[in-house]
Amino acid sequence: MAPTLMPVQEILQSGVVPKGYLLTKDDYQLGNDGPPSLMDTPTIDFSLLSSSSPDELAKLRVALTSWGCVQLVNHGMPLSLLDEVREMSKQFFKQPLKEKEKYSSKGEDLEGYGNTNAVQRGSLNWNDKLHLQVYPEDKRQLQFWPENPRHFRTTLHEYSKKNLMILRTLLKAMARSLNLEEERFFELWGDENEDNTHARFNFYPRCPMSDQVVGLKPHGDGTAITMLLQDKEVEGLQVVKDDRWFRVPVIPHALTILVGDQMEIASNGVFKSPTHKAVVNPQYDRMSLAMLFIPSLDKEIGPLEELINEERPQLYKRLKDYGQVYTQSIPSGKRPIDMMKINY
Repeated sequence: MAPTLMPVQEILQSGVVPKGYLLTKDDYQLGNDGPPSLMDTPTIDFSLLSSSSPDELAKLRVALTSWGCVQLVNHGMPLSLLDEVREMSKQFFKQPLKEKEKYSSKGEDLEGYGNTNAVQRGSLNWNDKLHLQVYPEDKRQLQFWPENPRHFRTTLHEYSKKNLMILRTLLKAMARSLNLEEERFFELWGDENEDNTHARFNFYPRCPMSDQVVGLKPHGDGTAITMLLQDKEVEGLQVVKDDRWFRVPVIPHALTILVGDQMEIASNGVFKSPTHKAVVNPQYDRMSLAMLFIPSLDKEIGPLEELINEERPQLYKRLKDYGQVYTQSIPSGKRPIDMMKINY
Protein backbone atom coordinates (compact mmCIF):
# COMPACT_ATOMS: atom_id res chain seq x y z
CA MET A 1 0.00 0.00 0.00
CA ALA A 2 1.31 3.48 -0.92
CA PRO A 3 2.17 5.75 1.99
CA THR A 4 -0.23 8.56 2.82
CA LEU A 5 1.24 12.02 2.34
CA MET A 6 -0.01 15.21 3.93
CA PRO A 7 -2.08 17.38 1.56
CA VAL A 8 -0.04 20.25 0.13
CA GLN A 9 -2.66 22.70 1.39
CA GLU A 10 -1.77 21.68 4.95
CA ILE A 11 2.00 21.88 4.34
CA LEU A 12 1.49 25.49 3.25
CA GLN A 13 0.33 26.42 6.76
CA SER A 14 3.86 25.92 8.10
CA GLY A 15 5.37 28.35 5.60
CA VAL A 16 8.20 25.90 4.90
CA VAL A 17 8.46 23.99 1.61
CA PRO A 18 9.79 20.47 2.30
CA LYS A 19 12.87 19.46 0.33
CA GLY A 20 10.96 16.68 -1.44
CA TYR A 21 8.94 19.25 -3.37
CA LEU A 22 11.94 21.17 -4.72
CA LEU A 23 12.86 20.49 -8.33
CA THR A 24 16.12 18.65 -8.93
CA LYS A 25 18.41 18.29 -11.91
CA ASP A 26 16.77 14.92 -12.57
CA ASP A 27 13.42 16.56 -13.23
CA TYR A 28 12.56 16.93 -16.90
CA GLN A 29 12.94 20.60 -17.80
CA LEU A 30 13.38 22.33 -21.13
CA GLY A 31 15.76 25.24 -21.35
CA ASN A 32 13.64 28.16 -22.47
CA ASP A 33 15.56 31.40 -22.89
CA GLY A 34 13.55 33.62 -20.59
CA PRO A 35 9.89 33.27 -19.58
CA PRO A 36 7.67 31.14 -21.87
CA SER A 37 5.66 32.96 -24.51
CA LEU A 38 1.89 32.65 -24.90
CA MET A 39 0.83 29.95 -27.36
CA ASP A 40 -0.53 31.45 -30.56
CA THR A 41 -2.98 28.76 -31.62
CA PRO A 42 -6.38 30.22 -32.51
CA THR A 43 -9.51 29.60 -30.45
CA ILE A 44 -12.02 27.28 -32.09
CA ASP A 45 -15.64 28.37 -32.43
CA PHE A 46 -17.52 25.24 -31.37
CA SER A 47 -20.78 26.44 -32.94
CA LEU A 48 -19.05 26.44 -36.33
CA LEU A 49 -17.73 22.90 -35.77
CA SER A 50 -21.32 21.82 -35.19
CA SER A 51 -22.28 23.26 -38.58
CA SER A 52 -19.28 21.62 -40.32
CA SER A 53 -17.60 24.88 -41.33
CA PRO A 54 -14.67 23.89 -43.62
CA ASP A 55 -12.58 26.79 -42.36
CA GLU A 56 -13.13 25.90 -38.70
CA LEU A 57 -12.41 22.21 -39.37
CA ALA A 58 -9.14 23.21 -41.04
CA LYS A 59 -8.23 25.39 -38.05
CA LEU A 60 -9.00 22.50 -35.73
CA ARG A 61 -6.81 20.08 -37.68
CA VAL A 62 -3.86 22.49 -37.82
CA ALA A 63 -4.08 23.19 -34.09
CA LEU A 64 -4.32 19.54 -33.07
CA THR A 65 -1.54 18.40 -35.39
CA SER A 66 0.87 21.13 -34.29
CA TRP A 67 -0.08 21.93 -30.68
CA GLY A 68 -2.37 19.11 -29.59
CA CYS A 69 -4.22 21.77 -27.63
CA VAL A 70 -7.08 24.15 -28.48
CA GLN A 71 -9.54 26.34 -26.63
CA LEU A 72 -13.22 25.99 -27.47
CA VAL A 73 -15.48 29.02 -27.31
CA ASN A 74 -19.22 29.25 -28.02
CA HIS A 75 -19.51 25.66 -26.79
CA GLY A 76 -23.05 26.03 -25.50
CA MET A 77 -22.20 25.29 -21.86
CA PRO A 78 -24.12 27.76 -19.68
CA LEU A 79 -21.64 30.26 -18.25
CA SER A 80 -23.52 30.11 -14.97
CA LEU A 81 -22.74 26.38 -14.79
CA LEU A 82 -19.02 27.00 -15.36
CA ASP A 83 -19.02 29.57 -12.55
CA GLU A 84 -20.94 27.20 -10.28
CA VAL A 85 -18.44 24.39 -10.90
CA ARG A 86 -15.52 26.68 -10.10
CA GLU A 87 -17.19 27.98 -6.96
CA MET A 88 -18.06 24.54 -5.59
CA SER A 89 -14.48 23.42 -6.26
CA LYS A 90 -13.16 26.33 -4.20
CA GLN A 91 -15.66 25.66 -1.44
CA PHE A 92 -14.65 22.01 -1.18
CA PHE A 93 -10.94 22.75 -0.80
CA LYS A 94 -11.65 25.59 1.67
CA GLN A 95 -13.17 23.17 4.14
CA PRO A 96 -11.29 21.99 7.24
CA LEU A 97 -9.02 19.01 6.68
CA LYS A 98 -11.21 16.81 8.86
CA GLU A 99 -14.18 17.38 6.55
CA LYS A 100 -12.19 16.71 3.36
CA GLU A 101 -10.62 13.60 4.83
CA LYS A 102 -14.04 11.95 4.85
CA TYR A 103 -13.41 11.48 1.13
CA SER A 104 -9.74 10.50 1.26
CA SER A 105 -8.33 8.03 -1.27
CA LYS A 106 -7.92 4.50 0.05
CA GLY A 107 -4.48 2.96 -0.47
CA GLU A 108 -3.41 3.22 -4.12
CA ASP A 109 -6.94 3.93 -5.37
CA LEU A 110 -6.95 7.08 -7.51
CA GLU A 111 -10.44 8.03 -6.45
CA GLY A 112 -11.02 10.40 -3.61
CA TYR A 113 -9.29 13.33 -1.96
CA GLY A 114 -5.55 13.70 -1.34
CA ASN A 115 -2.62 13.66 -3.71
CA THR A 116 -0.86 11.15 -5.94
CA ASN A 117 2.66 11.94 -4.78
CA ALA A 118 3.18 8.46 -3.33
CA VAL A 119 3.64 7.09 -6.87
CA GLN A 120 5.72 9.97 -8.21
CA ARG A 121 9.29 9.64 -9.38
CA GLY A 122 11.68 12.40 -8.25
CA SER A 123 10.32 15.60 -6.76
CA LEU A 124 6.69 15.79 -5.63
CA ASN A 125 3.81 17.69 -7.21
CA TRP A 126 2.60 20.85 -5.44
CA ASN A 127 -0.99 19.79 -5.94
CA ASP A 128 -3.99 18.33 -4.12
CA LYS A 129 -6.82 16.61 -5.94
CA LEU A 130 -10.29 15.19 -5.74
CA HIS A 131 -10.57 12.39 -8.29
CA LEU A 132 -13.98 10.88 -9.13
CA GLN A 133 -15.22 8.46 -11.78
CA VAL A 134 -18.42 9.80 -13.32
CA TYR A 135 -19.08 7.31 -16.17
CA PRO A 136 -20.23 4.61 -16.45
CA GLU A 137 -22.74 5.75 -13.85
CA ASP A 138 -22.84 2.32 -12.20
CA LYS A 139 -19.10 2.66 -11.48
CA ARG A 140 -19.53 5.82 -9.42
CA GLN A 141 -18.15 5.39 -5.91
CA LEU A 142 -20.44 7.85 -4.20
CA GLN A 143 -18.63 7.49 -0.88
CA PHE A 144 -15.97 9.77 -2.44
CA TRP A 145 -18.50 12.33 -3.78
CA PRO A 146 -18.72 15.26 -1.32
CA GLU A 147 -22.06 16.03 0.27
CA ASN A 148 -20.74 19.48 1.13
CA PRO A 149 -20.97 21.86 -0.77
CA ARG A 150 -24.63 20.85 -0.82
CA HIS A 151 -25.14 20.89 -4.60
CA PHE A 152 -21.79 19.28 -5.44
CA ARG A 153 -23.18 15.95 -6.67
CA THR A 154 -26.00 17.34 -8.80
CA THR A 155 -23.77 20.04 -10.29
CA LEU A 156 -21.04 17.57 -11.23
CA HIS A 157 -23.63 15.27 -12.80
CA GLU A 158 -25.07 18.12 -14.89
CA TYR A 159 -21.59 19.34 -15.90
CA SER A 160 -20.56 15.81 -16.91
CA LYS A 161 -23.62 15.39 -19.14
CA LYS A 162 -22.84 18.68 -20.93
CA ASN A 163 -19.23 17.57 -21.40
CA LEU A 164 -20.39 14.38 -23.11
CA MET A 165 -22.46 16.35 -25.60
CA ILE A 166 -19.48 18.55 -26.43
CA LEU A 167 -17.14 15.54 -26.66
CA ARG A 168 -19.30 13.73 -29.21
CA THR A 169 -19.49 16.78 -31.48
CA LEU A 170 -15.74 17.35 -31.09
CA LEU A 171 -14.89 13.73 -31.99
CA LYS A 172 -17.07 13.97 -35.09
CA ALA A 173 -15.34 17.21 -36.11
CA MET A 174 -11.89 15.70 -35.53
CA ALA A 175 -12.79 12.76 -37.76
CA ARG A 176 -14.18 15.01 -40.51
CA SER A 177 -11.04 17.15 -40.36
CA LEU A 178 -9.09 14.03 -41.42
CA ASN A 179 -11.67 13.10 -44.09
CA LEU A 180 -12.87 10.12 -42.06
CA GLU A 181 -16.42 9.00 -41.41
CA GLU A 182 -17.62 11.26 -38.65
CA GLU A 183 -18.21 8.50 -36.08
CA ARG A 184 -14.83 6.84 -36.62
CA PHE A 185 -13.34 8.06 -33.34
CA PHE A 186 -16.36 6.73 -31.45
CA GLU A 187 -14.35 3.50 -31.41
CA LEU A 188 -12.20 5.31 -28.83
CA TRP A 189 -14.96 6.88 -26.78
CA GLY A 190 -18.61 6.54 -27.75
CA ASP A 191 -20.65 4.90 -25.02
CA GLU A 192 -21.00 6.29 -21.50
CA ASN A 193 -22.19 2.83 -20.37
CA GLU A 194 -18.87 1.25 -21.37
CA ASP A 195 -16.21 3.92 -21.71
CA ASN A 196 -14.76 5.74 -18.72
CA THR A 197 -14.91 9.37 -17.69
CA HIS A 198 -13.12 10.70 -14.64
CA ALA A 199 -13.31 14.17 -13.09
CA ARG A 200 -10.11 15.42 -11.49
CA PHE A 201 -10.42 18.59 -9.43
CA ASN A 202 -6.94 20.10 -9.07
CA PHE A 203 -5.98 22.56 -6.34
CA TYR A 204 -2.60 24.30 -6.61
CA PRO A 205 -1.91 26.27 -3.41
CA ARG A 206 0.18 29.41 -3.79
CA CYS A 207 3.81 28.81 -2.90
CA PRO A 208 6.49 31.29 -1.75
CA MET A 209 9.07 29.24 -3.71
CA SER A 210 6.91 28.85 -6.81
CA ASP A 211 9.90 28.90 -9.17
CA GLN A 212 11.34 25.84 -7.40
CA VAL A 213 8.24 23.62 -7.34
CA VAL A 214 5.83 22.36 -9.98
CA GLY A 215 2.09 21.81 -9.70
CA LEU A 216 2.04 18.83 -12.03
CA LYS A 217 5.26 17.55 -13.58
CA PRO A 218 5.64 17.36 -17.36
CA HIS A 219 3.51 14.55 -18.76
CA GLY A 220 1.14 13.55 -21.51
CA ASP A 221 -2.39 12.41 -20.68
CA GLY A 222 -3.25 8.72 -21.03
CA THR A 223 -6.75 9.68 -22.21
CA ALA A 224 -8.43 9.88 -25.59
CA ILE A 225 -9.35 13.51 -24.87
CA THR A 226 -8.94 15.72 -21.81
CA MET A 227 -11.41 18.60 -21.44
CA LEU A 228 -10.08 21.16 -19.00
CA LEU A 229 -11.88 23.98 -17.23
CA GLN A 230 -9.06 26.32 -16.25
CA ASP A 231 -9.02 28.77 -13.39
CA LYS A 232 -10.95 31.89 -14.36
CA GLU A 233 -8.13 34.27 -13.39
CA VAL A 234 -4.84 32.53 -12.55
CA GLU A 235 -2.74 31.21 -15.41
CA GLY A 236 -0.76 28.01 -14.94
CA LEU A 237 -1.02 25.50 -17.81
CA GLN A 238 1.99 25.21 -20.13
CA VAL A 239 2.55 22.98 -23.18
CA VAL A 240 5.59 21.97 -25.21
CA LYS A 241 5.97 22.74 -28.90
CA ASP A 242 9.25 22.48 -30.81
CA ASP A 243 11.12 21.70 -27.58
CA ARG A 244 9.98 24.93 -25.93
CA TRP A 245 7.43 25.70 -23.23
CA PHE A 246 4.46 27.93 -24.07
CA ARG A 247 1.84 29.36 -21.72
CA VAL A 248 -1.80 28.53 -22.37
CA PRO A 249 -3.76 31.77 -21.85
CA VAL A 250 -6.74 32.04 -19.52
CA ILE A 251 -9.96 32.56 -21.49
CA PRO A 252 -12.58 32.61 -18.69
CA HIS A 253 -15.43 30.86 -20.49
CA ALA A 254 -13.43 28.60 -22.82
CA LEU A 255 -12.89 24.85 -22.48
CA THR A 256 -9.31 23.78 -23.08
CA ILE A 257 -8.92 20.57 -25.09
CA LEU A 258 -5.81 18.39 -24.83
CA VAL A 259 -5.26 15.46 -27.18
CA GLY A 260 -4.52 12.32 -25.14
CA ASP A 261 -2.05 9.55 -25.91
CA GLN A 262 -4.78 7.15 -27.05
CA MET A 263 -6.04 9.66 -29.61
CA GLU A 264 -2.49 10.14 -30.92
CA ILE A 265 -2.23 6.36 -31.30
CA ALA A 266 -5.64 6.07 -33.04
CA SER A 267 -4.77 8.91 -35.43
CA ASN A 268 -1.44 7.20 -36.20
CA GLY A 269 0.45 10.21 -34.95
CA VAL A 270 -1.47 12.84 -36.93
CA PHE A 271 -2.90 14.44 -33.80
CA LYS A 272 -0.31 15.15 -31.13
CA SER A 273 -0.61 14.42 -27.42
CA PRO A 274 1.32 17.36 -25.97
CA THR A 275 3.70 17.25 -23.06
CA HIS A 276 2.28 19.72 -20.54
CA LYS A 277 2.68 20.79 -16.93
CA ALA A 278 1.05 23.00 -14.31
CA VAL A 279 3.09 25.78 -12.73
CA VAL A 280 2.42 27.39 -9.35
CA ASN A 281 1.71 31.03 -8.55
CA PRO A 282 3.59 32.73 -5.66
CA GLN A 283 0.57 34.84 -4.58
CA TYR A 284 -2.64 33.11 -5.62
CA ASP A 285 -4.20 29.68 -5.28
CA ARG A 286 -5.26 28.11 -8.55
CA MET A 287 -8.00 25.62 -9.46
CA SER A 288 -8.81 23.51 -12.49
CA LEU A 289 -11.16 20.66 -13.38
CA ALA A 290 -10.00 18.06 -15.89
CA MET A 291 -12.56 15.72 -17.46
CA LEU A 292 -10.64 12.64 -18.55
CA PHE A 293 -12.24 10.59 -21.34
CA ILE A 294 -10.69 7.11 -21.37
CA PRO A 295 -11.60 4.14 -23.61
CA SER A 296 -12.94 0.98 -22.00
CA LEU A 297 -10.11 -1.31 -20.91
CA ASP A 298 -11.62 -4.05 -23.10
CA LYS A 299 -11.22 -2.03 -26.30
CA GLU A 300 -8.19 -2.68 -28.49
CA ILE A 301 -6.69 0.68 -29.41
CA GLY A 302 -4.47 1.15 -32.44
CA PRO A 303 -3.99 3.29 -35.55
CA LEU A 304 -7.07 3.47 -37.78
CA GLU A 305 -6.50 1.62 -41.05
CA GLU A 306 -7.51 4.68 -43.13
CA LEU A 307 -4.58 6.60 -41.64
CA ILE A 308 -1.92 4.01 -42.53
CA ASN A 309 -0.29 4.27 -45.96
CA GLU A 310 3.11 4.24 -47.66
CA GLU A 311 3.87 7.81 -46.65
CA ARG A 312 2.74 7.17 -43.06
CA PRO A 313 3.25 3.53 -42.06
CA GLN A 314 1.76 2.19 -38.83
CA LEU A 315 3.61 4.09 -36.09
CA TYR A 316 2.10 2.49 -32.97
CA LYS A 317 1.34 -1.00 -31.67
CA ARG A 318 -2.19 -2.12 -30.90
CA LEU A 319 -3.17 -2.85 -27.30
CA LYS A 320 -5.85 -3.03 -24.64
CA ASP A 321 -5.67 -1.24 -21.28
CA TYR A 322 -3.23 1.57 -22.02
CA GLY A 323 -3.44 2.46 -18.34
CA GLN A 324 -1.13 -0.45 -17.50
CA VAL A 325 1.53 0.89 -19.88
CA TYR A 326 1.02 4.33 -18.37
CA THR A 327 1.55 3.09 -14.82
CA GLN A 328 4.55 0.93 -15.72
CA SER A 329 6.31 3.87 -17.35
CA ILE A 330 6.31 6.05 -14.19
CA PRO A 331 9.53 4.60 -12.68
CA SER A 332 11.38 5.04 -15.98
CA GLY A 333 10.59 8.74 -16.29
CA LYS A 334 9.80 8.17 -19.98
CA ARG A 335 6.57 9.08 -21.73
CA PRO A 336 4.42 5.94 -21.95
CA ILE A 337 3.43 6.62 -25.54
CA ASP A 338 7.09 6.18 -26.52
CA MET A 339 6.81 2.57 -25.35
CA MET A 340 4.07 2.05 -27.95
CA LYS A 341 6.04 3.23 -30.97
CA ILE A 342 7.05 0.82 -33.71
CA ASN A 343 10.67 1.28 -34.71
CA TYR A 344 11.31 0.82 -38.42
